[in-house]
Formats: sequence, C-alpha cells, structure tokens
Amino acid sequence: MSASRRPDRRPPDISQWLNHAFRTDSADRPAAEAAIAGLYALLGKPPPRFVWVRSPNAAVPPPSSSPEPVEARLATRVAVLRRRCGDVSPEARRSVKESVARLIRLAIPHSLGLHWYGQQDAYWVPPDPDDPELTLWATLVRSCGWWWPRDGVCVIAERPLAIHTDEEGRLHSATGPAVVYPDGWGVHVWHGTRVPSWVVEDPTAARINQEYNVEIRRCAVEHLGWPAYIEQSGLRVLSRAPDPGNPGCELQLYDLPPQKWHAPSRLLLAVNGSVERDGTRRRYGLRVPAGFDHPLDAAGWSYGLTGAQYARLRRRT
Repeated sequence: MSASRRPDRRPPDISQWLNHAFRTDSADRPAAEAAIAGLYALLGKPPPRFVWVRSPNAAVPPPSSSPEPVEARLATRVAVLRRRCGDVSPEARRSVKESVARLIRLAIPHSLGLHWYGQQDAYWVPPDPDDPELTLWATLVRSCGWWWPRDGVCVIAERPLAIHTDEEGRLHSATGPAVVYPDGWGVHVWHGTRVPSWVVEDPTAARINQEYNVEIRRCAVEHLGWPAYIEQSGLRVLSRAPDPGNPGCELQLYDLPPQKWHAPSRLLLAVNGSVERDGTRRRYGLRVPAGFDHPLDAAGWSYGLTGAQYARLRRRT
C-alpha cells in the first residue's frame, strides 16, 4: 500500500502575503482578539482583557508578576515554531523585519518588553499554514498591528494610517513621516535610514553642519541638494578639474569652515560613475583632509591612489 500524502497545493504568493505587512486599513478587532484568545487557550489561560492603542508608541503594557508570565511562555512556543518553519524568505526578513519593524521599534523612546508585530510578523509566519497554532498567527498577520500579551490583559496597536516606501521597497518619504499612525505618531525615514523630522521637513545647511551623525548629514544633504547646501553654507570653491575617471563630469574642491565634530577638512564634490534607476547620476560629497589643494589629489586619496595615478583612470564606478 502506498503511503498517503497531502494533495498537491499551489505554492503561496509570497509577495501577496508580504503585502499584509504594509496594510493601512483599520484592524479587524474581532479576528485579532479571537486569535489571541486562541493562543492564550493553548497556554491554559482564559481570554485576556483587550486594550487597543492607536500606535506602538502609545502602548504601556502592565508588568507581569507571575513566575511564568504569559509572554515568556508564548515566546517559548514561538521559538519552537520558528525552528520548525524558519523565515518565509530572506527577502521577507529584509523587507519587513529589518526595513520596517526595526525602524519603527528604534523610534520608540521607551522599553517595549516582549511583544509581537502582528502584520509585520509576515516575515516568519507562513502564508498558508497547515497547523492550527500557526493559523492563529497568520490571522494576526491579516488582522492587526503590534501586540503585547500579559497576564490577564493584552495591549494591541492599530495598523498605521500610511506607510510610504521608495522604488526599492525601503521606508521613505520626502514630505513627512514615512509611517504614520492614527494618533499622529510617526517615523521619519529617508531611503531606509531613520532620521529626525527636520531632515525631511526642513533641512538647512546650518542644521546639517551641527549634526554629528554622518548618515543623518548625508540624508539631509541629499534632500536639500548640494547646490543649496553649498550656497547656504557659503562654501568657497578652491579648484576644479575634469574627472578623468568619469568623462564629461567635473571634480570640485571646496574649503570647509571649522566644525565641532570634525578635524579640519575640505569637501570634494563629484558625480557617481554608475547610473541610477531613473537614468541620472547622483552627485555626492566626500570629506577629505585639509591638506589637499587640487581635486585630483583629493579624488585619488579616496581610492588610495595619488593624484597622478587617479588621473590615468579610464573609468570609475
């Protein structure tokens, strides 16, 4: 007798499943509460009292005082499930866990304690589970935002009102928060980098020059644009030269005023050798030691070359 086997099923559409992580409609509260009550039942616990909040930032779950709190027991069960099924795909982890959930969590100033991501658990919850426990988790992916199970009570956050991404699927907005929740709380992100609100809403050279974080400065300059940054900063061009590694483009070397966070330096403005998706080439600036007076020497230094060696380059990327 041949062994019985499950009927063949169509492979799930991962992209459609991951869309749940970016949903911005209101939570399905009855479905979410029923799924969480089912998880509590697996622990031998009655349904908790449910407290809904309008953003993860507004969640203040009570501390658990029992020797084996619900959240710890649930985490143990999740660890078993995760070992069994792993992540949906590496792409899912990058696009949901690392690029969305992580940035939201970093923006919350207070401790969150043990929690789960609801819709953003799509990166590890399979889209078409064949297991009753995983089915409860899949229901939560479809139904709500982040949630905090505790003894006798569970705090659940609504889904965002808006989630904005760039062409590569990274959180991004050039006009306001990339993620906005119903209570008005949001997270400002520039092409996948979490930034203060001023970088998106009011970048200025003065603020950029006072910022010590290199990545935040880079994002702010990208948004403001190099011509505006140079004009607002009153930078003086020291010298310019054709870029031998990038025909048709020019290297420009500027003097930089003393800045609190840096040793004396100068700014080399260049054009990227590779083409962006929209067909343009991005301008970028590099800080170089203050001793350079010629842009070829500064450009060569950035590649570990002398100016004379850089001048012989045919093409750079």
